[in-house]
Amino acid sequence: MVSAMDRFTAMRSFVEVANTASFTKAADNLSLSRLQVSRHVQDLESWLKQRLLHRTTRKVSLTHAGEAAIKRCERILDETAALEVEALSQADKLSGTIRIAAPIGLSQNMLIDLVEDFTERHPWVNIDILASDTYSQLVDERIDIALRYTEQPDDNLIARKLFSIDSVLCASDEYLKQHGEPVSPAELTKHNCLVHLGMSEWRFIRDNQQISVTVKGNIQGNDVGLLLRSASRGKGVVRLPCDLANPAIAAKQLRPILLDYHTSASALWAVYLSRSYQLPLVRQFIDFIAEQWQEDIKRLVPVD
Repeated sequence: MVSAMDRFTAMRSFVEVANTASFTKAADNLSLSRLQVSRHVQDLESWLKQRLLHRTTRKVSLTHAGEAAIKRCERILDETAALEVEALSQADKLSGTIRIAAPIGLSQNMLIDLVEDFTERHPWVNIDILASDTYSQLVDERIDIALRYTEQPDDNLIARKLFSIDSVLCASDEYLKQHGEPVSPAELTKHNCLVHLGMSEWRFIRDNQQISVTVKGNIQGNDVGLLLRSASRGKGVVRLPCDLANPAIAAKQLRPILLDYHTSASALWAVYLSRSYQLPLVRQFIDFIAEQWQEDIKRLVPVD
C-alpha cells in the first residue's frame, strides 16, 4: 500500500513532469533519478486508477484525467507549503538556497538591500542572484524566482505583482545646454538617444493620445545602468525606470525632460513555477519582498 507521504512525493513528481513536459528535466529539478520520478508517477496513477500522462519518445502531455488531477495536486502541495511556511516562520529556522533572476539595475540598487536584510534574519539561507537584462529560462537555469518588468506576465507562469514603476526621459544639464531641450517627442529624432537594445520605439501619452517615436543614437546597451552613466556624462537623452532615474535626478546628475508627456508605466512581477512556490523558503522570500515593496515608484520632479 502506498503511504500518505509516498503519495505526497508522487504528486510532487507528477506536477514537476507536467510543468516541464519531461521526466528527465523533472528528475533534475527534484534531484532524483529519472527512474524514481517515473515510478512516482506510476504509483500515483495506480492509486488513482487513471492514466495521467501520455508518454511518447518525443513528448509528455497530460491526459484528460491528468488535467483534472494536476489542479488538485497543486492545491494540495500549495496548502502543504503554506503550512510549512507558517511553521518555519514562527520557528525562524528557514534554510536552503534560492536562485533569483533579476534585471541588473534592480539587482544593484534595490534587490541587494533586501537580500542582505533577509539573509541577516535567516542566516541559514543562501541566495544566488543572476543579474541580467534578458529573460532567464526558469526550468533550464533552475530559477526559483524571476523578477521581471512587464505589462503582462507569461500565462504559463505563476505571477505576483510587486509594484508599478514609471519611466522618465532624462539628460544632463551639460547635454541640454549644448543641444537644446526637446519640447515634444517628435524632436527626439534630432537628438542622440541612448537606447536599450531592442527598444528603439519610445511611446508617450498626452491627453489620452498615444505617440510613438523611433529614436537612435551612437550608444546602445543591454544594461540601463551603463546608459545612465553615459547620460550623466552628457552623451545623450536616456529613458530610465524611476528606481534608477530618481537618485540621479535628486543628485542633479540628470534632469527630467518632456514632463508634459507620460511614458508608459510597467510593473515589477515575481514570476515562478508552481514547484518553486511549493517550497517554503521561496514563498517566505516572496512574501518578504512584497511586504517591503508595497509602494509604486513615481517619477521625481526636482525642486529648484
